[in-house]
Amino acid sequence: MKTAIWLYLFLFLAVFDLHAQYPILTPFAISLGAAPTFIGWMMGIYSLTHLPGNLIAGTQIDKHGSRRYIVFSLLGAGIILLIQAQIHTPWQLLALRSISGFVLAFLSPACLALLAQLSNDPIKQGKYMSGHGVVHTLASVVSPAAGALIVGALGFSATFASLGYLLILSGVIAWLSMPKGLAEVQHEKVTEPAMPSNLVGEKRKFLPVSWRYFALPLVIACAQGILFFELPLRGGGHSSMMSTGLLFSIISVGALFTLSMLFLNRYSPKLRLIAGVLLMSLCFFVMAAIPQIPLSSVLFVLGMSKGIIFPAMATLFIHLSGGNKLGRIFSLQSIATSIGSFIGPITAGQLRVGLSPYFIAFVLLMIGIMLLPYFTARREASLSDPKSILG
Repeated sequence: MKTAIWLYLFLFLAVFDLHAQYPILTPFAISLGAAPTFIGWMMGIYSLTHLPGNLIAGTQIDKHGSRRYIVFSLLGAGIILLIQAQIHTPWQLLALRSISGFVLAFLSPACLALLAQLSNDPIKQGKYMSGHGVVHTLASVVSPAAGALIVGALGFSATFASLGYLLILSGVIAWLSMPKGLAEVQHEKVTEPAMPSNLVGEKRKFLPVSWRYFALPLVIACAQGILFFELPLRGGGHSSMMSTGLLFSIISVGALFTLSMLFLNRYSPKLRLIAGVLLMSLCFFVMAAIPQIPLSSVLFVLGMSKGIIFPAMATLFIHLSGGNKLGRIFSLQSIATSIGSFIGPITAGQLRVGLSPYFIAFVLLMIGIMLLPYFTARREASLSDPKSILG
């Protein structure tokens, strides 16, 4: 439990730092002379450079544990923000965002793998994932508005510098407080039992989760990337940073509302995913087709859907994997998320004049809903047959 508390603290500081940039990156890029299309690429390249980091993280976290990669991500991201405080051109910002995407690619799979390895009880694992979601959401509630306030008081350079120092401090604390070898010990504790001996050697060669399941985080991330691109550009990009920050905070408040409903962990992760994705898709449809409904109300409901989706998705991957190769499982989930986050803003930047990007997000999410029950049903059927456990 002590390790979980430390990990939640690092997650809170890291998420606070990153989400504080959401309402200020687009105005900062505009102040440097960037056009909306360039901003779409700037946001997309961050996710694209996640891919090589995620590919490296998958095998290395399983091999070496999570500690060193958490520290590396926090320290590296902090140093990049210190450099970002001194830049003067959009291309410099693009380069730094691409490097930042690679560095931070290790953080999420490392944290999720470590949390999942703290217990082999499915209920406790679900609680750890919900705790991860609560901490993530608490930080994202206050950070967008806080980032806008800091920029208003100190300016862009001082804001990026202060956020960079905060991440560096988090990395130093993680290095000093997290014991070496913890992840490896927990990994052995979780993965050794409950597997027939004739399948152990075979299972080590393959991932225990079919590649098809990673389509869902891809479409969800694509929809979120569209949302994060569009909100700062309301009113032709003239919306204030404070109003944009408050809108991001409203999303997080909605997520916190459903994350606080701990009784949801008793229900099937598949059912929770279907309900959450359906709710999110309806929110995008309303933003595209019924703009008369107050945006803040729609974003609150959209945040509620996020609070349902992400703990359920993590729990589903843990259950399907049987607790094996969690570093690779969560790195592949991050890869799918990175691809979606790359496609989303670029698509919105290219098509926003002739077609509402929110409608594109709605269509993608509905496709995800149609894929999920079929794939999950096949996987649940295969789990009942030991010969087909590799699915």
